[in-house]
This record gives sequence, structure tokens and C-alpha cells, in this order.
Amino acid sequence: MARQLSNMFFKGMGGLPAARSNLVTSGSLCQSWMKYSSHVPNDPDTHEDFSPTNKAANSSLSLKDIVEQDVKDNPVMLYMKGVPDMPQCGFSSLAVRVLNQYNVPISARNILSDPELKNSVKAFSHWPTFPQIFIKGEFIGGSDIILNMHQTGELKEKLKDITVPQDSK
Repeated sequence: MARQLSNMFFKGMGGLPAARSNLVTSGSLCQSWMKYSSHVPNDPDTHEDFSPTNKAANSSLSLKDIVEQDVKDNPVMLYMKGVPDMPQCGFSSLAVRVLNQYNVPISARNILSDPELKNSVKAFSHWPTFPQIFIKGEFIGGSDIILNMHQTGELKEKLKDITVPQDSK
């Protein structure tokens, strides 16, 4: 039945003209009148005050130092696509759901917001994929690894002495 519906749908669409796209390879124009760029070079209406800022670039710490400090200062550190309240990847979502089972404080950074941070984390852990989970300063791995650890009880043991601070309950 699904195949019949699909065939009817696509046959019905056969008489319609194909959708046209004037998408430029660089991704800056669509339909020739819509611009999809946050920065237009040499535009008098664009001011540097409104350009995105990188807080790490404005500090004296290198990204490597920031990653080291994150891992050292946070009992559970998660480098992910998105943020814990709104993951932007199924693997990142899985990591957050597994960690939330243990009611531990999760510190996280969105690697999508800064490509340089993403590369620094990869260099720090020598691991190519995300999310990346660090527990008590130790690199654990990705969502598949903590899911396996959860299923075997190993994750419970590793997180047993990490508690939510009293003021955040």
C-alpha cells in the first residue's frame, strides 16, 4: 500500500515543473535575491561591533589551555554538537541521555560554534569524532562507549562519587 501511495504521489508530481534553484556554489546566494551570509565584505552597512566574537580569542589562554582547563575543572565534560538542552546530533543526544540517567552535573561545549575549538579537542584527545566525554579528567570516548559502559555497570562505578552541588538542586 505504501508503494502505491508513493507511486501515486510521484506520478502526480510528474506534471509539475521541476523546482528551480539558483544556488551559487559558495552558498552565499539562493534565488539570486536572497543572501545567506553573516558577513558581507566591504559592506558599509556592516560594522565590526556586530560580527561574531570568539571569547577564547579575546583571552590570554590558548584553545589547548581552555580544553585542558575544562577537562581538569569539570568532573563530567562533554564536547558535543549542540548543547545538552538541545543536541544537534543523534550521538550527542544519546550521550546526554545516558549521562542524565546518573543525575551528575554535565559541563559541555558546543563544537559547532567554533571550528578551531573542534580541532583543539581532537588534537587533545587524539580522537576524531564527537561527542567526546571526559570523566574526572580521563578521556572516555564517544556515545557508543558510554552506552556500553552504562549497560555493563561500569559507568555507574565511574560516576559514583560525582554529585550535583547542593545549590543547584
